[in-house]
Amino acid sequence: MVKTLNVQGMTCGHCKMSVEGALKKLDGVSAAEVNLDAGKVEVAFDESKVNVDDMKEAIEEQGYDVSA
Repeated sequence: MVKTLNVQGMTCGHCKMSVEGALKKLDGVSAAEVNLDAGKVEVAFDESKVNVDDMKEAIEEQGYDVSA
């Protein structure tokens, strides 16, 4: 499944790497791609292993805000 999350506060390459890295560490996430200009992250994941709340928490732990 693919889900797009709106993430506030990402401004640079380091932000992109932090968010993508945090998501890819989660079991069940196969891909994460940040679009800095749009403030969005597209995540491909296995619903049986990980859910959106887990992904939001991983992003928020990096210091960014996730809006639905």
